[in-house]
Amino acid sequence: MGKITKRAVDALGSKPNKDVFAWDSEMRGFGVRVKPSGAKAYLIQYRNIEGRTRRLVLGSCGVLTPEQARGLARQRLAAVAEGADPSADRHIIRDGMTVADVCDWYLKEAGEGRLLGRNRRPIKATSIAMDRSRIETHIKPLLGPRLVSNLTLRDVEAMQADIAAGKSARGKKAQGRGGRSTGGAGVAARAISTFRALLGHATRLGLIEKNPASGVRQMASRKVKRRLSADEVRHLGKVMRQLIANGEHPTGLGAIRLMLLTGFRRMEALSLQRAWLHRQERAIHFPDTKSGEQLRVVGGAAIACIESQPLQEHSPYVFPADVGDGHFIGVVRVLERVCAQAKLSGVTPHVLRHTFASIAGDLGFSELTIAGLLGHTSRGVTQRYVHLDAALAVAADQVSAEIAKLLDGESKSEARPTVPGRKRSRASSEAADPRRSSAGDDDLRPALASS
Repeated sequence: MGKITKRAVDALGSKPNKDVFAWDSEMRGFGVRVKPSGAKAYLIQYRNIEGRTRRLVLGSCGVLTPEQARGLARQRLAAVAEGADPSADRHIIRDGMTVADVCDWYLKEAGEGRLLGRNRRPIKATSIAMDRSRIETHIKPLLGPRLVSNLTLRDVEAMQADIAAGKSARGKKAQGRGGRSTGGAGVAARAISTFRALLGHATRLGLIEKNPASGVRQMASRKVKRRLSADEVRHLGKVMRQLIANGEHPTGLGAIRLMLLTGFRRMEALSLQRAWLHRQERAIHFPDTKSGEQLRVVGGAAIACIESQPLQEHSPYVFPADVGDGHFIGVVRVLERVCAQAKLSGVTPHVLRHTFASIAGDLGFSELTIAGLLGHTSRGVTQRYVHLDAALAVAADQVSAEIAKLLDGESKSEARPTVPGRKRSRASSEAADPRRSSAGDDDLRPALASS
């Protein structure tokens, strides 16, 4: 072969059961390898100081141009002339890294914003915090000392089974908040998802040779089907009124009410700041959510709930912490006490969100409308254009008003009266009642349990 050029590389063909090599006529040791699969890569071949022949892959032909590969080859071969062995160095790095080493590398790189997530943006601090928890609680204790190069898919799935069985579970820390860890299929699946993702980053950037978690089958966890019925919401409201008179934490009760009136996720409600409320637009401007920046429409009952919360000097939060400058975090414990008193089981903050969606479905709103109220990521072309319109505002008002009536013990809402002999056009009906819009979506209305 003459000089390696793009045309020359493109002309190279593969052979079954055999690698094909082509060497550059101008730079000794610089060449191209073609796998039987047809994959092509630039490489160098040299003899190290011990006289052993080594090969070092520089990069894929689809990633590097011949000129870029030639420049890398020149650098590596110059290092070889000075006694270096780049192939051996790479193998030492790849073969010698433990699972704990790769996890620490991932947390450092992600924390400094050098790794991009699925949205092609730096991984969020909240996501890194969750990943760190799974790494320190489950991954490191079970696989930390193992060499990544020796891991197999079987090892990864065995770790998943161990997490599900509770082998990495632990009790509450002796000091500080939180710390309790349990097993279960959901915990195991999320830990495996984190592990596979961080190994994927390490493989893509050449830190390790291959991802041993590629192809892992994650355990299926039960989807949350629990919702509060209208009678349960009414009973919950009655108990909440009794408990606030008996000294239950008013901030926690306020947060529970807001989650029911809006369908907000737990941290969306707890971290809510007063400045984010745009009363004229009847919306909350979230600078950051699970789906990114959002303008989320809310009903009048929800706005009243927000504005009724006592102001705390120098705190921007609707639900400020009792101590310090942060926001309230104890809503789960308050909800547990309320539900214990109400004799309601299986109620979590996510069940409150699911209840909001389900009541919206009971009122006849389509999946598209409910997804807009919940702030779900757009799944289709139509949803990309659903922002803050009159129909969504009407839906938020009606759903929050219905839930507020149940919580406050008011009588069930009556059917809307009609005017005899008066017909409305389809367009005017849809504008006045968003439940009539998005024809064909009614069969798709939730359970929108996952978020």
